[in-house]
Amino acid sequence: MKLNTPRWWYVRDRSHARLTRTLLKPLGWIWAGVTARRIARAVPVDPGCAVISVGNLTVGGSGKTPVAREVLRLLRMAGVEAQALSRGYGGRLEGPVRVDLQIHTAEDVGDEPLMLAQASPAWIARDRVAGARAAAEGAQVLVLDDGHQNPALKKTVSLIVVDGETREDEWPFGDGSVFPSGPMREPLAAGLARADAVVVMLPADVETVDPELVATFGALPVFLCRLTPEGPPPAGPQVGFAGIAKPWKVERSLKAAGCDLADFVPFPDHAAYRPEDMAFLRARAAVFQAGLVTTEKDWVRLTPDQRANVTAWPVVARFEDQAGFAAFLNARLQSAR
Repeated sequence: MKLNTPRWWYVRDRSHARLTRTLLKPLGWIWAGVTARRIARAVPVDPGCAVISVGNLTVGGSGKTPVAREVLRLLRMAGVEAQALSRGYGGRLEGPVRVDLQIHTAEDVGDEPLMLAQASPAWIARDRVAGARAAAEGAQVLVLDDGHQNPALKKTVSLIVVDGETREDEWPFGDGSVFPSGPMREPLAAGLARADAVVVMLPADVETVDPELVATFGALPVFLCRLTPEGPPPAGPQVGFAGIAKPWKVERSLKAAGCDLADFVPFPDHAAYRPEDMAFLRARAAVFQAGLVTTEKDWVRLTPDQRANVTAWPVVARFEDQAGFAAFLNARLQSAR
């Protein structure tokens, strides 16, 4: 059974859920140790083309998939044959298989690969090496979605995506504890040591990045990015819902975009919506005489019948300094040749 992301994970004040944090600490030490050992012992494989890894240091909610999709878009705009490679989390197929938007569903390949396939050819594979070799036959560059803790492939560029929300004592790394005591996949210093640059995803209603957050990254290049709606939210009262790592960010974004949000219902990350879930949502909408609105990532997990009277509100990642970011990528790719 999937559970909602604990909100206290992303609060720096350790007095929140103090007992729970303490009890879970030993499991976090084990998790961190296993991850470090796996990375240290790996012998990365060169798949025969450049690999750009887009990952994060936390268990989710940073915006890495929209960033991966934007990286793909920028590369292809520059004439580079870039393709995506994902593990296909949540899908039943092991791969390697190229995602086909005409036949594959989220149940087959997962929700994130369906989003990536809208920008470029996309592959899923439980075995990243096998997937990379299959994709590399036609690709100049592979964009690896969620690959920072996966050491199987030799990486040309490693990008870390970080949530830039720091208001009300919220902090992207919480108190720095490793899962399940906190949101970290590995200790901050260890993850940053393997990174080539950081992408900070700023909320739409925040003008500037927190200087304290930028200072955390030391000498690493930092690029600012925003999730930009492709259009306004649907008109009239709406009941929003989302099954992502930080569903409260969707609620904030809808309100910031001017949505008349009557209610909001969070679900666990990658939630598969059951008939009873949709019945509950439609009942809530009826109470407020409202429509239903959700994210693109949630929309692709809905069945065609479930999508009736539900509006997807798609957003895309855009770099504030697109030219600077593109130049950084090009320089790294050129130096690796």
